[in-house]
Amino acid sequence: MIAWVGIGANLGDARANVLDAIDRLRRLPGARFLQASSLYRTAPIDSSGDDYVNAVAALDTDLDAHALLRTLFDIEQAHGRERPYRNAPRTLDLDLLLYGDQVIADAPALLVPHPRLHERAFVLAPLAELAPDLVIPGRGSVASLLPGVAGQSIERLC
Repeated sequence: MIAWVGIGANLGDARANVLDAIDRLRRLPGARFLQASSLYRTAPIDSSGDDYVNAVAALDTDLDAHALLRTLFDIEQAHGRERPYRNAPRTLDLDLLLYGDQVIADAPALLVPHPRLHERAFVLAPLAELAPDLVIPGRGSVASLLPGVAGQSIERLC
């Protein structure tokens, strides 16, 4: 199954945290790392704190969606992720954006596609870099959704 993971951080050395998360995804048991986007800088949305560093990565995985999500939470915990309130600044945030073309509605534990990915430049721009024709179930292609977030500030870092 091809899974797409959103990566973001805005506390501590955010760039290093995102790069470390990508490295951990490269070595993830039960998955083969396929690719990662460039890094992007974005302002917080519905949040506070410093700008975020974001990226996305693609994995070919044998893990089921729930097991993959638990593994992503373990990586967040290794970075000291705390959840004091909704949308709090974070040392590392890993989101399971897509799991093949599956729609998973196991709220609140797991919602795939990620419920707001089609509204976020920090997800769509990195996805468009890697797979502009990727279809978000129920929403359309990444390329077709990108104009809807054109007003959100985003800067490609590398």
